[in-house]
Order: sequence, then C-alpha cells, then structure tokens
Amino acid sequence: MQDLITPLSDEEYERLDRFLLDRIDEDADTMDKDEGVLDITELDGLFTAIVSGPVPVMPSQWLPAVWGDFEPVWTDEKEFEGIFSLMMRHMNVIAHMLMETPEDFEPMYVERQVEGKTYTIVDEWCQGYWRGVQLAQDQWDEGGKEMATLLTPILAFTEVTDWKGHEYEHHEIETIQRAIAPNVRAIHAYWLARRAEHEPVARPVRRSEPRVGRNDPCPCGSGKKYKKCCLH
Repeated sequence: MQDLITPLSDEEYERLDRFLLDRIDEDADTMDKDEGVLDITELDGLFTAIVSGPVPVMPSQWLPAVWGDFEPVWTDEKEFEGIFSLMMRHMNVIAHMLMETPEDFEPMYVERQVEGKTYTIVDEWCQGYWRGVQLAQDQWDEGGKEMATLLTPILAFTEVTDWKGHEYEHHEIETIQRAIAPNVRAIHAYWLARRAEHEPVARPVRRSEPRVGRNDPCPCGSGKKYKKCCLH
C-alpha cells in the first residue's frame, strides 16, 4: 500500500497536472463557465487553504471546486481511484509539513523566463488558495481583521481583487510575493490554535448513585446477586 504522506514523484506530478488540463476538451464551450482547477499549482493552493482553515472540508465539498463545470467522464472506477489517490497524497503531504515542519513549507509556484530573466508566477497558486477559502467562507470570516491582513498578499494575485498585486512596480510585486509563504504558515498556526481552544475537554464521569457491591442484589431486579448477574 502506498504511503499516504509520500510526496508525489515528478512523473506523478506530471500525470496529475496533465489530467487537470486535459479533462476539458479543446472544443468545449468555456464561455462564462467555471473551468475549475487547471494545473497542479492551483491545486496546491487549494489544498493548502483546505488543510490550513478553521473547519474540516470533505472531498465531497472540494472535488466540485476542482472540477468546476467540467467534471471528468471516467473510463472506469480504477481511473478515478488513481487520480483521487494522487490528490489525497499531495494534500496529506502539505498537511503533514505544515504540522511537523512548517518552516520548510513553500507554495508550489511556477517560474517563467522572459528575455533571459526568470519571473515567479503566483497567480494560479493564490487563485487556488482563494477557492479553498471560499469553501468555508463564513468560518474564515470569523478571523476578523487579523485574518484579513494575513490574506492580503494572497488575495492581491486573485480575481477577487482584480489582480491588484500587478499594479505595482516589479520590486514591490516581489516584496508582496515573498510575504505569501510566511503568511500561509501564520494562517495555519492561527486556525490550529483556534481549533484547539474549542476542542471538548474530557471530563471524569461522576456517579449519581452509590456503586453496587458484588454481593448486593442486582439492580436489574432479577433477585440474584450482582456478581452472579449483570456483573458478567
């Protein structure tokens, strides 16, 4: 059985990335439709928000966000299980890292070269993160101003702000981008602490009646001694 926190291999990342894009036919009408998550970068952002948020989000909730209006037509159950397994492993890796070694966590951005210069592209990742937030929007809003501040550099590169982050000079854009990863770690720590505060505390059971002795009449009314009746 595959270890559920084993990072995907390069080949597995490529397989999942290709599947997310190819599930939509090139001739499909996408006008005014939600295409869902189209690459592994956006999926990484979505899963990071899900495992970092205030409440658990089940696959029945996040899978529709992945597919949008273009749920795949599966050839058989084995194909679905193969893709779903890759998704779950990647999500588990993110969750494990944020819990155990958050200082090592880095978003899965893409890089592009233009005229010999390398640029970091964060838009897809941030858009995926925002999709994850929207799955439990009311609960995220309970974080108030502190949460809004932490989300600011992420939302700067999403449609919700009309990609406002690109309105700045290049060096300012890089500064905002560098704030994303530490803020993501802080968001995870924030909700982790909040969830711990609201976890029920186990309390000792207190008896309202005296304990029945082994030689006392059984409380069930059988007439037998407790040790000969309900104690067994």
